[in-house]
Amino acid sequence: MSEVYATRRSRLRDHFTAAGTAAALVTRPANVRYLAAAAPQGSALLLGKREDLLVCIGQPDDRPAEGRPDENLRLHILSPNGVGAGSGIGGDAAVVAAGLAVAQEADSLAVEEHHLTVTRHRAIASAAPTLRLGDLGGAVEQLRVVKDEEEISCLRIGAEIADQALGELLESILVGRTERHLALELERRLVDHGADGPAFPTSVATGPNSGRRGHRPTDRRVEEGDFLSVCLGATYRGYRCEIGRTFVIGTSPAEWQIELYDLVFAAQRAGRESLAPGAAYRDVDRAARHVLDSAGYAEALPPLTGHGVGLEIDEDPQLAPAAMGKLDACVPVTVEPGVHLPGRGGVRIDDTLVVRPEADGGPELLTITTKELLAL
Repeated sequence: MSEVYATRRSRLRDHFTAAGTAAALVTRPANVRYLAAAAPQGSALLLGKREDLLVCIGQPDDRPAEGRPDENLRLHILSPNGVGAGSGIGGDAAVVAAGLAVAQEADSLAVEEHHLTVTRHRAIASAAPTLRLGDLGGAVEQLRVVKDEEEISCLRIGAEIADQALGELLESILVGRTERHLALELERRLVDHGADGPAFPTSVATGPNSGRRGHRPTDRRVEEGDFLSVCLGATYRGYRCEIGRTFVIGTSPAEWQIELYDLVFAAQRAGRESLAPGAAYRDVDRAARHVLDSAGYAEALPPLTGHGVGLEIDEDPQLAPAAMGKLDACVPVTVEPGVHLPGRGGVRIDDTLVVRPEADGGPELLTITTKELLAL
């Protein structure tokens, strides 16, 4: 794996040196992990003029789930009180890293301005006044969009764990239990099956809450005849996937529930089928949105149809009406259309898939829990 991280850093170096910058400082945690493997919280990665350094506050621990930094990276360890051996600079790993860039005779440093606070940016400038600071922009995020097969394997395992947890919940008695209790149970089951933890706060929504994107579980109890929508995800070796399903509780679905479910299912299928290398982001969104828009639900739709997943649960690309760009192969994305009707509830269906060319069988579905409208 060390070669993988070295290649990633080399690609980033090609980017910033082409822009005339001598060194780069990476501080966004997911980006540090992408380039350096696991790193302690608060670490900063310097791609220096002479060598690359991972500046850490305290020693990396040996927890298997976390792993260790790339063995080919030299570590610069700061003591818990924020002083590194020989650094003479306190506190912030990013500030220390800027000083180390100066020590390597760099005259310029690209930083992740979208991640740094104004205060932190000023501290870097103050600690290394000879450096010309520039913006690295979203260069690392763009490198992260296309996944290698090792990354996809982690997402696939995470999806299997999420499917298992959801499947077990559906076999239990649900009526009378609260949204909050069901969400906590799902998160416990994720860990029991080998996840690092939930990929994001689990959403369980019943009755009038169902179908609402990002709903935070409440103490509302599950009742007969409710729509129950669940959205959860597992983190496995840092990679995060997502699945969402909607069910009916206790009885046969009402006619309006069947009609709404079938409509959202058709929209989700249209979005999934449009995933292909070269497809425009906005066209995937349009394929799903058109089905719901044509049925008169334009005002009830979420702002996007899906998004990328990986080391973060919401990555590029964004599958939205105004999104610019086209899909590549080996890009994992969600397709998650939904409709929420105030006071009544709604439906959301959410899968994680990997974009594959038609010659390889088309989009690979990672989350395989049935999308049939079940009465539980």
